[in-house]
Amino acid sequence: MAVNADLDAKMMARALAEARLGRPSPNPNVGAVVALQDQILGVGHHERAGSDHAEIVALRAAADSAKGATLYVTLEPCNHQGRTAPCVDAIIKAGVARVVVGCRDPNPHVEGHGIERLQQSGVEVTLGVRKDEARALIEPWVKHVTTGLPYIIVKLAVSLDGRIATRTRASKWITGPEARAKVHELRAACDAVCVGVGTVVADDPLLTVRDVEGANPVRVVLDSKLRIAAGSKLVTTAPETPTIILTTAEAPEANERQLTAVGCEVIRCARSNEGRVDVQSAFRALAQRGIVTVLVEGGAELTGSMLAARMADELHVFIGPLLLGPRGRPGAVDWAGPDEPTDAPKIVDPKWELCGRDAYVHGVLAYPSR
Repeated sequence: MAVNADLDAKMMARALAEARLGRPSPNPNVGAVVALQDQILGVGHHERAGSDHAEIVALRAAADSAKGATLYVTLEPCNHQGRTAPCVDAIIKAGVARVVVGCRDPNPHVEGHGIERLQQSGVEVTLGVRKDEARALIEPWVKHVTTGLPYIIVKLAVSLDGRIATRTRASKWITGPEARAKVHELRAACDAVCVGVGTVVADDPLLTVRDVEGANPVRVVLDSKLRIAAGSKLVTTAPETPTIILTTAEAPEANERQLTAVGCEVIRCARSNEGRVDVQSAFRALAQRGIVTVLVEGGAELTGSMLAARMADELHVFIGPLLLGPRGRPGAVDWAGPDEPTDAPKIVDPKWELCGRDAYVHGVLAYPSR
C-alpha cells in the first residue's frame, strides 16, 4: 500500500484528539481512526476502564468498510486477554490492510508484541507516526506501570514574592477566579488531589470540582498523627467523595476508628526520618489502588518533600500580582533546596499564560544529575 506521510500525520492527529476525550484510568488514553485514503470511516476512543478499546469502537463504526482500509491508533494494539479481548484479533478479523501506530506499548507486565502478531498475519504496520505526542499522552500511565508510582503534578498559588499566605496565615484569595477555574480543570483531569494536614487545618478545603464540568478526584491527606478534625469538610463529605488519609503506624488507633466509621479510608505507611509520612511509601500505596495521576495542592512541607524526593513530574504555578512578605514565614516550598541555581529542578519547556490578572507557568520538571 502506498504511504502518504502527510496523510498519516493528519489522521494520527485526529486519533490523538479522539484519545483525549476518554477518562479510562487506570488504563491509558487511546484513540483510533479507520480511514480509506482521506475518507474517515470510523473513530473511537477508550472511554473508561472495562469499556471497549479505541480500536474496537472505531472498527465497529466503520463496519464492513474497514476491510482493506487503514487503522490509525495512538498506542500499539493489545495482544493479551484482560478485561476485554485482544484488539489484534478484531483487527485481523476486520480485514484491515494497514495499521499505523503512534508508539509501542511500554507495559512490562503484559505479554505484548501486538505489532509482530499483526505483521505475521499479513497486516502492514507503520510505527512511530507522531511518536512524541503519542508518548506524551500516556506518560502518566507509563510512569505508573513502570515504576509503581503515580504521575505527580504539583500546583502552587503564590504572590509575587513567593508567599502562599499572609502573616496571619490567610490565603484566600491570592489568585483570581480564572486561575481557580484552571485549578478545578486540573483536579477534574486527575485521579486524586492531595494535601498535607496543615492545609486542612488552616483552610478546611473541600477539594472537589466546582467551577468546571468533571468528576471529583479522590481526596488524599498526608497526616502522620491523624490530626484531621472529625468536623472538617473532607471528613464530613467522605461518604459522597472518596477520602483517603495516609498516616504512620504511630497514629492513634482511636482516631483511625473515628475516621473510618464516617467513611474515610486510613492507610498506614512508613515513617520518614523527620517523623512524617514517607512520601515514597504513601504514593506507592495510592498507585496500588489504581491511582495514576495525583494533583498535589500543598502545603509548603508536602511540596518540599515532593521536590526533595524528586517525585514531582510537573509543576503548575499561579502567580498573583500582590506582595505578602510575612517576615520569618516559609515560602511556597519548605525544603533545604539546592546549593546552586544550576542544581535546581526546573521546568524544561515552560509555558506561560495569563489567567485573568494572574500569571500561569507550567510544564514538565527536570532534575539535575546527582
